[in-house]
Amino acid sequence: MTGMMKKHALMLMVTMLAAVTMLAACSQSKEVDSGTSASPAVQGSSTTAASTKSATPEKRSKITMSLYDRGNTPPEEGTVTNNRWTKWINEQGPADVEFVAIPRFESKQKFNTLLASGAAPDVINEYETAYRDQLYSQKQLLPLDDLIEEHAPNYSKMLEAYPVLRQIGTKPDGKMYEIGRVIQSSAQVAVYIRTDWLQKLSLQIPQTPDELLAVAKAFTEQDPDDNGKKDTYGFSLAFLGDEAIDAMYGNTMFAQDGKLVEDDERMKAAIVFKKRLFDEGVIDRDYLTDKNGEKAKKDFLSGKLGIYVADSANVDFLTTLRSANEEAAIAPMLMPKTEFGQYTIRMLNPLQMTTVVYAGAKDPVAAVKTIDFMIAEPTWKMLKFGTEDVHWKNDELGCPRAINPDLRKVEMSYNTDLYMVATTIDSNDICNIPVVNKEIPNAEEWSQIRKQTRDLYENPAVPLYTLTHQEHMPTLPADLLKINTDWIQQSKDLIAKSVVSGGDYSVDQAMSDLTNLREKIGQTKTLDWYAQWYEQNKETAFLTQDIYQFLAEK
Repeated sequence: MTGMMKKHALMLMVTMLAAVTMLAACSQSKEVDSGTSASPAVQGSSTTAASTKSATPEKRSKITMSLYDRGNTPPEEGTVTNNRWTKWINEQGPADVEFVAIPRFESKQKFNTLLASGAAPDVINEYETAYRDQLYSQKQLLPLDDLIEEHAPNYSKMLEAYPVLRQIGTKPDGKMYEIGRVIQSSAQVAVYIRTDWLQKLSLQIPQTPDELLAVAKAFTEQDPDDNGKKDTYGFSLAFLGDEAIDAMYGNTMFAQDGKLVEDDERMKAAIVFKKRLFDEGVIDRDYLTDKNGEKAKKDFLSGKLGIYVADSANVDFLTTLRSANEEAAIAPMLMPKTEFGQYTIRMLNPLQMTTVVYAGAKDPVAAVKTIDFMIAEPTWKMLKFGTEDVHWKNDELGCPRAINPDLRKVEMSYNTDLYMVATTIDSNDICNIPVVNKEIPNAEEWSQIRKQTRDLYENPAVPLYTLTHQEHMPTLPADLLKINTDWIQQSKDLIAKSVVSGGDYSVDQAMSDLTNLREKIGQTKTLDWYAQWYEQNKETAFLTQDIYQFLAEK
């Protein structure tokens, strides 16, 4: 390995790692109230309305709790912090909760403002690992070991059932600060190919990089849609398409003989293949302007693109494609195997930390009791499914199935962040098995496609190409984070320049310039930090192999 790319591939992993999520589950919430939300006693939780509202009620504590504001609360429901569900929580929970609205995609700025003014919420719900790590390093968080043991029976049971939750929630000082959930992990990013085009052109799903290029070329040049025009193309390098090529070559740091290593040959191979795709004319030549991949998605769904790297595809994905071409057929495919192995791209995080308690919380006991109430199965079922006979009814298996979709859209669609800390796995195992709604167009076919996708993408023999899920990566110190951010953008620019410049800017020249850039901005310090972190934490960190082991045991 050369000095230049021994270090380079590490940062691309940080750029490309990314991870949000849902799990089919069931409910037995009771009591109806004239078509609006009911206020049933929450049973099965140690912190219930029954226990908090005794014959001689104690004075209720007051806490504050953050709640993402996605701007999707219907006006007739109130506001994100004052609606039927926040009222229900205050009626049923162990404390009076004042919810604090946090703009979903400006959460760090809002939290920082609240912290600076001394108004941080007692309970902070935040998905971003790096920001929670920052709060820990600033000593803004409260250790929770004793509080959970004494006041959180529901989460204590979770820790017994899933000990790795404690491992992941524990910080370098050996204390547990974070509360998390178990979710149904599955392929987040998967590649789909037009199998009707393959059949028309007498081709097979590609198994090697050369076959991938050949199929993409045929999709571009041989009129697979039979409209007599040259208006289709084979692959897109926009957004996730670019990452898919890096995944194909395992272009990131990896563990070898107990150490983190990087192979500059992987980096070079990935750039060379991207350049071949561009030079052969089988991709959208304006892909660099498609920053979020929306044009590529539109092209695939309108029948102009043959191979597409999709994020969290669902039945609507197939239905939209069929609206443009009733005969369209698709199947999942893995990125081809290379001399470096075969890998998948991204998956949902099966163990996700979501919640911390502010060090300045006035009543930490009430804060932890409230979190534990939110975790309780009757609580999350009420929030997820709503009221029986209003939002759902039991099916023949005793599992809730949604009814009144128009009503649910108004009354249920905005409240998912209220139970973001909960593990929504039903105690009735059969209710955790997804049921196909045959009334939804293409649902049965999509169910089969989804099964094929999971069979391909959840196979430990074809693992994630990254060291671990992004949410389990350590957070760089502030100075190195700045260096790394600069490196990410400038290195991506040099690689893109090589891809689109033909013979005017070769891959070898790009790699030489990347070496110089790395030295110029001090990226070596960042890379050394990651290597040292791995050396010190490889026995306790939750890495890719641990993800597959956890899924197998679960």
